[in-house]
Amino acid sequence: MNRWRWSACGVVCGLMVAGSLGLARWAMETSASAGAAAPTPSASVAAGAEKAPLEDGKLRIIEFGAHPDDCEIFAGGTAILWSEQGHHVKFVSVTNGDIGHWGSAGGPLAQRRTAEVQEAARILGITTTEVLDIHDGELEPTLENRRTITRLIRGWNADIVIGHRPNDYHPDHRYVGVLMQDSAFMVSVPFFCPDAPPLRKNPVFLYSYDNFQRPNPFRPDVVVAIDSVLDRKLDALVAIDSQFVEGGCLGNATMVPTTPAERQSRCQQVRESFTKRFADIADRCREKLIELYGEQDGKQVRCAEAFEICEYGRQPTKEELRQLFPLVPQKK
Repeated sequence: MNRWRWSACGVVCGLMVAGSLGLARWAMETSASAGAAAPTPSASVAAGAEKAPLEDGKLRIIEFGAHPDDCEIFAGGTAILWSEQGHHVKFVSVTNGDIGHWGSAGGPLAQRRTAEVQEAARILGITTTEVLDIHDGELEPTLENRRTITRLIRGWNADIVIGHRPNDYHPDHRYVGVLMQDSAFMVSVPFFCPDAPPLRKNPVFLYSYDNFQRPNPFRPDVVVAIDSVLDRKLDALVAIDSQFVEGGCLGNATMVPTTPAERQSRCQQVRESFTKRFADIADRCREKLIELYGEQDGKQVRCAEAFEICEYGRQPTKEELRQLFPLVPQKK
């Protein structure tokens, strides 16, 4: 009998130990699962997650460019016009541009390019600019990056989100477009990135202009005349010295000015080249300019920026588009 009692006691103790181990394992798994559901924001997001503008009746626009110069090229003029009307504009360079120069790379170049777009933002008069700490040429459409873009859109409480089309020539450009599209629904989903409150309304998502034809050409849904602010936009682009004065990753030592006269000549070349580029956009989108501005004014526009409405996100009516782009006048 005593032997039986000791055996029974051993079985009970064994079951208790096994049960305790099982509970401990269940607790660890539950804790790990909970941690994965609400990841800590990346350092780049946390550092730049400034408080969204107050509900002051003004628009909130966030533009994503692949590198520290893309936002300024594709929407610098429209950003000036928005900012002059008191709207809140944020530029985000999704990579840090650390291989975007023929003669330097790494941390020093990333710091230089960040300083350049900060100066450009000052000239444009936009609310803020941010450069994420992702290597140039290495952007991928990962879950982590989708969360980053989603948090940035939510943090800015955006009405309008702008980015590249996903059939652009550069992989970083393409993946900015993919990440923006992937965030277009998720920004409103409460339990995706639950550490960042979801948006109560879905923004309008727009693509910036390009001339690539396959698999589908760019469709100009909104075209903005930038003649009145062209000089300021060009000033901002010239301030991005490493890319446009020195030629970026495809430049060479002969492009670096060594005298004030050479710098003045080189800067003038940059201004003329970009003016031609923006004039080409106006000519390619002339029909839409006439539709928006009226025949007389539409034909007189020299330089423009253009945007295509992404089929993901909110689909604005023509009247809503005019509210989002109050810089475009009523058709005469």
